[in-house]
Amino acid sequence: RFIISLIFSIPLLIYMFSFMFTLPQFLEDNMALIQFLLATPVMFAGGIFFTRGLFTLIKMRVSNMDTLVAIGVGSAYTYSVIVSVFIWSGHPVLGHDLYYETSAFLITFILLGKLFEAIAKGRTSDAIRKLMGLRPKTALVIRESKEIDIPIEEVIAGDIVIVKPGQKIPVDGMVIDGDSSVDESMVTGESIPVEKKAGDKVIGATINKTGYFKFKATKVGSETLLAQIIKIVEEAQTSKAPIQDLADTIAAYFVPVVVGLAVISLIVWMLAGQSFVFALSIFITVLVISCPCALGLATPITVMVGSGVGAQKGILIKNAKALQVAQKLNTIVFDKTGTLTKGKPEVTDEITAAGGRDILMFAAAAEKRSQHPLAEAILNRAKFLNINIPEPESFNSISGKGVEIRVRGDEVLLGNRKLMSDKNIDISSVSARLEVLEDQGKTAMIISVNGKVSGIIAVADTLKDSSKQAVTMLHRMGKKVIMITGDNARTAKAIGKLVGADEIISDVLPADKSERIKQLQDKGGVVAMVGDGINDAPALARADIGIAVGSGTDVAIESADIVLIKGDLRDVAMAIDLSGYTMMKIKQGLFWAFVYNIVGIPVAAGLLYPFTGFLLNPIIAGTAMAFSSVSVVANALLMKRYRFSIRGGE
Repeated sequence: RFIISLIFSIPLLIYMFSFMFTLPQFLEDNMALIQFLLATPVMFAGGIFFTRGLFTLIKMRVSNMDTLVAIGVGSAYTYSVIVSVFIWSGHPVLGHDLYYETSAFLITFILLGKLFEAIAKGRTSDAIRKLMGLRPKTALVIRESKEIDIPIEEVIAGDIVIVKPGQKIPVDGMVIDGDSSVDESMVTGESIPVEKKAGDKVIGATINKTGYFKFKATKVGSETLLAQIIKIVEEAQTSKAPIQDLADTIAAYFVPVVVGLAVISLIVWMLAGQSFVFALSIFITVLVISCPCALGLATPITVMVGSGVGAQKGILIKNAKALQVAQKLNTIVFDKTGTLTKGKPEVTDEITAAGGRDILMFAAAAEKRSQHPLAEAILNRAKFLNINIPEPESFNSISGKGVEIRVRGDEVLLGNRKLMSDKNIDISSVSARLEVLEDQGKTAMIISVNGKVSGIIAVADTLKDSSKQAVTMLHRMGKKVIMITGDNARTAKAIGKLVGADEIISDVLPADKSERIKQLQDKGGVVAMVGDGINDAPALARADIGIAVGSGTDVAIESADIVLIKGDLRDVAMAIDLSGYTMMKIKQGLFWAFVYNIVGIPVAAGLLYPFTGFLLNPIIAGTAMAFSSVSVVANALLMKRYRFSIRGGE
């Protein structure tokens, strides 16, 4: 449309600047006809975009930004046609003043502005295109004992897929054979390759760096993590922020007011003794310069860029409301297990008593036949240190107390204080250390060998590397941090103190977490809930903003407004910061859109004319209106330079 309009508008420049030179007689004699023939294709090829919308809006009895353009352009063109008819009939009662070039160039410049907007909007979707571009086109699968290369769309759940070094992993799945290191940075943002072995999950579109392995496809098509990320970003970019309602409401009232001002300007100038042509020029200029395109663009274009920036940094913001509300948060509630902590017990302390020996070997031997999570932690620690774990010669599990075994001729006990008391084992030499460990919320197990205390093994669910730093960041932002858990008060207090929480809520049943969030809201808190489990889903939904850790359950992720793909809790602070930055850009766009109209309308109405003789040309007004929209878009696109400015740490 722009190209067609430009081609037919350029020849009209001859008439626009005809006051500077003498026109050839043929052009002079056929001025009205030639201009009509040039302007009409522009009006109905380029301008139909506005006029068609205007008729639809008249039927619906509403108005929008294009209403002003359609009325202004339509007035200039219709007036020119009427004058032309009088000229052709030999009765030029209205003179030879024509506005064909005005209507044509207005449409051309406005279409140029819309073209720039479309190009800019396309750039805001770079995040989506980049994500979609990550997907490999084919997959090497085993079918009927043969390796065949098939389009990725034909991969089905259960297929055995082969991945060679340097190749992209086609779909989500679980490694069944081989090992390798995988670059997951394009999805998680984590730059260090992740080691993968049998039993580990792999993500579609990530890159296999070194080894050769096979995996079983578990999620294909729209179910893959990448597809879900793309879907969430698309939905966020097309959703409407609450602040957009303000812009829409203003625009709805703004258009009728501007039409009224344009009509008043026309009447006032005619009453002041100016010609109808002069007053009509004022009328058209007011309508054109007032078009609130920039006002309508400020919010949606910024939301698109903001959610795209978040996606590139591993923060999925599901909707525009979340992007707006996050910056208002004053209370951040973290679930403990699996969110602040790793959710998997680990050996934290190995204390050998005087005369003790091989405590980890004995503990591992005692737990070799157990399926308890604490036993798994001890066995994993022993395997990590390459300790040879002997098979116990006898094994006796004592419910609620511990384990009794015989190994390599030694009588070994592993358990709590009660077990040692029942077996008359003196623990006075380690009791002080035992109390310290228990005060730290750790599960401490005493080891005795042949009737004497040999040492203590302590196991605990340890903090994630990012937990303490995330809390520090949030404190620097002035946020209150609360930890909520179903654990007992002693353990909760120890973890809460370690992470730096302002408040600790313990002994909370899963069903009660949502109610606790409501209580915080009733006290005036704008609350975010950060969790990862199924039991966190009601609280995530109840909170003003639900934030799910990307490694959490599908239910938690579905219930949340924001998903942290990398599982890095520092991204909670980044999400809040990005929200504030986005809202600042939205307000900047709205401010300049309002300023443009507040300043432009009086000038267009001829306010300066009596004092300076300055009168704004409708074409210049159209150009200014178009580029005001482009400036708002350009300001939003600057968000792509966003850098997280808050730093945590001790």
